[in-house]
Amino acid sequence: MAIVRTDVPMTAELCRQTIAALTERYPLLTSETLTTTAFGRPVLTLTAGEGSRKVLYTAAHHANEWITTPVLLKFMEELAQAAQDGGRLYGVEARNILKAATIYTVPMVDPDGVDLVTGAIETGTLEYEAARRLGDNYPDIPFPDGWKANLLGVDLNLQYPAGWLRAREIKFSQGYTKPGPRDYVGRSPLSQRESIALADLTQALDPDLVLAYHTQGKVIYWQFQDYQVPGARALGEEFARLSGYTLADTPYESGFAGYKDWFIQTFRRPGYTIEAGEGENPLPIEQFASIYRDNLGILVTAALGLRGQPE
Repeated sequence: MAIVRTDVPMTAELCRQTIAALTERYPLLTSETLTTTAFGRPVLTLTAGEGSRKVLYTAAHHANEWITTPVLLKFMEELAQAAQDGGRLYGVEARNILKAATIYTVPMVDPDGVDLVTGAIETGTLEYEAARRLGDNYPDIPFPDGWKANLLGVDLNLQYPAGWLRAREIKFSQGYTKPGPRDYVGRSPLSQRESIALADLTQALDPDLVLAYHTQGKVIYWQFQDYQVPGARALGEEFARLSGYTLADTPYESGFAGYKDWFIQTFRRPGYTIEAGEGENPLPIEQFASIYRDNLGILVTAALGLRGQPE
């Protein structure tokens, strides 16, 4: 019986319970707590493999993009089950994947914000009312469905020191000058517990590749400014072929201070933002099956890399 629920909204507590159940059933999976948020929710990892190639997959950087969390959890469950049974995942022997790579995941970067959007934070609670007051700064953004930030009102994917000052200029010019549901960059880069923890993990792992899962648009972004990363385009083109998504340049006004941007700038290795699914955030759970089907090939191929390409 599958552990990962793909028929209900993924909350922080359900994510925690799911990771605990997965690590109990599959000894090859391990987890640690990277940090706790300002409101006490854990930011957790889930890891598998023993290979020399290290990859780091992240999801739910934004609250109303929580559907990306079960994508990573389901992938890790199917990978562990296939490895235990001597089976295959996406046509590749699962044990060979785990011998070749070590796969680190952070399935829910923004657990506080996710709980607001999914309703796990109930109306009338102190957390809910605090968020509502921040939302009142931006009355045109639907509350809570339009919420992308953490509960302090900082957009966690605008927190990285890769053109952060330019991101600040752009977002301030658009009116995002104070904490709220989206697009507030914070008082400084890496000022939030969640972004600090993810940056610290990335520095410690020194990974060969990162994937940052978002929604929506069926688009893969692979560049940061003019940085030339060997093999990044070829691997991105393969991701696009496998998923049916479009490999695209990042729009200028969204092209600064993101996690993928910082990784490319800092490590000069392939980093990708994957905008999964289509429609208006938060995407309905009914889209999960198609999103997972489209992205399974990316998740397996990212772990293995392309033969003959720089690693």
